[in-house]
Amino acid sequence: MKKIVLLGLCALLSACAGENVVYTPQAQIMPQHIKKIAVRPILNRTEVFALEDKFYNELYDTFLRNGTYQIVSENNGAQGVVVTTISRYLNMPIQYDSQLIPTVYKMEIWLDVVFMDATTNTPVWREPAFLGTQIYAASTLPGGMTEQQARDLIFEKLSKDIVKRTVDGFGSVRSENKKKVMNNPEYTTITESY
Repeated sequence: MKKIVLLGLCALLSACAGENVVYTPQAQIMPQHIKKIAVRPILNRTEVFALEDKFYNELYDTFLRNGTYQIVSENNGAQGVVVTTISRYLNMPIQYDSQLIPTVYKMEIWLDVVFMDATTNTPVWREPAFLGTQIYAASTLPGGMTEQQARDLIFEKLSKDIVKRTVDGFGSVRSENKKKVMNNPEYTTITESY
């Protein structure tokens, strides 16, 4: 009896081991009635001034370049709304030279992103701890960059991720563990400039 079960298992595994067997998950499809989306102005809950303006422009432009959905204002018939909050901003030195001058920084920007179905006023997807990171050398070093340049790179990456999450697969999980983030005192909003 064990031999029959073992042979059956081997036959099943060999049938699945062919070249044409590929795992393809079920596609996550946006609700059919959503044809127009709006990008709500971004809320900034950090102490860093004017982060939201630059990020809003980048996110809006990324949705326009994608072209999958018509981008309209929220009052102009939008069936879906992207609601984004910048919840944390960290820019900390992680490497120093022999004189204890920072040479390498790590920047993290945390977002809370919700895609709302405007017709039912319910969330389609939510990422409570959407994280963008950039490690960069100080601007005084060759190949280094300023804090603003690092921030722009993160905004570009986050914008692409939000658009991809909205257009290609809102069923996937992208954010960090919110419980880990919110219960860790290390994750406070800080910025350090030298």
